[in-house]
Amino acid sequence: MRIAKPMLMITTPVGLVLGLYEGWRLAGGLVFIMAALMLVIAAAFGSVIYTIRKERAEEERKKAEAAQAPAPPGS
Repeated sequence: MRIAKPMLMITTPVGLVLGLYEGWRLAGGLVFIMAALMLVIAAAFGSVIYTIRKERAEEERKKAEAAQAPAPPGS
């Protein structure tokens, strides 16, 4: 993973740009539909990542509150 992750982070955007360019050469204006689809997919990924991070932060906050809560009287 030390090599694969940086390679994917570089080659994926380059591949998307080259794919859009080739699509422009072959199909002209249909590239706008392809770009719109890519934006929708990116928004879906972004919303999933945002939700996961928000839930993880909420869980950590609850754990921190539980650790700092004083012991109930009588125990």
